[in-house]
Amino acid sequence: MSERRGVLSAGTFCVDFNKSIARWPQEDTSNEVMAIDRQGGGSGFNMALDLKRLDPFFPVQAMGVVGDDDLGRFLFHECDAHGVDRAALHALPGGVTMSVDAFNVASNGRRTHFYHQGVAAEMTPDSFDFSSTPARILHLGLPGAHKAMDGPWRGDANGWVAVLRQARASGLAANLELMTTKADRLAELGRPCLPHLDWLIVNDYEIGALAGRETRRRDGSTDAAAVAHAIDETLALGAMRWAAAHFPEGAVVGGRDGSRVVLGSVAVPAGAIVGANGAGDAFAAGMLYGLHEQWPIAKCLELGHACAAASMRAVSTTGGVATVAECLALAKQWGFRPFSL
Repeated sequence: MSERRGVLSAGTFCVDFNKSIARWPQEDTSNEVMAIDRQGGGSGFNMALDLKRLDPFFPVQAMGVVGDDDLGRFLFHECDAHGVDRAALHALPGGVTMSVDAFNVASNGRRTHFYHQGVAAEMTPDSFDFSSTPARILHLGLPGAHKAMDGPWRGDANGWVAVLRQARASGLAANLELMTTKADRLAELGRPCLPHLDWLIVNDYEIGALAGRETRRRDGSTDAAAVAHAIDETLALGAMRWAAAHFPEGAVVGGRDGSRVVLGSVAVPAGAIVGANGAGDAFAAGMLYGLHEQWPIAKCLELGHACAAASMRAVSTTGGVATVAECLALAKQWGFRPFSL
């Protein structure tokens, strides 16, 4: 096989119904949905689309399962329209594609997801075949959202570990995306995967859950010093070259060699923010693109923030992301927030 290039984005593929509401409601009340936007979603789809928006010529493959239904065909169409190779994205006969209702709250910028697994519950390590991929990097997710994958598999702690073993045996470097769920469940699923990863790009809560450390204060703000300690502790549990944790104010990256890079997030004007849904995926896409291109880690972090900032201009998870040059220009225009540990 010739020199590897590109990213294989695998795991969760779903359809998001992004719904904008003024404020989070009380139970037993009627509340208006101000806008509904149907888009592809899930860690696999979002990474694939973000990478193609960053660089239309960058090779991206999709791998996973969808249903043989209108939603599955919608995802196929979106992949085709953006140049994503979907040969390994399989439609299961008679199945229902995973779907998500993502509520974006205008009053505070928060988002809440309700999801139905559909055929995603049936995905197993046997759904993955890396024998012929020309990609250099596997982006895999989401532990916690797939019933069969989340359970033990042929001697491994869970199916995610089994897939990562397959990837390493096939010569792929790997990054894992996590789902923000209960801390003990996140640690149960995520920790066994760490020895099989090259990179880990997560948020402040997720790195804290992996490390068994509180990284958010009682008021919900991020304790950046605690995040830095959690990164060190998580690196000690795995094989990652770099681990990154992002949060609204900035991001911290730690290296296995003890190096540390920090950078404040882009100061997006309040009037430019349409929704934060997908900002974390966009940050990971920017970071992973830079890592693939072997950029210095500080430059990868800059693109990660720039991509996240661009994504917030749209209610959908990927619609606001632009080319690498455009994202970096936007970040330069708006500037980066002051940030230090």
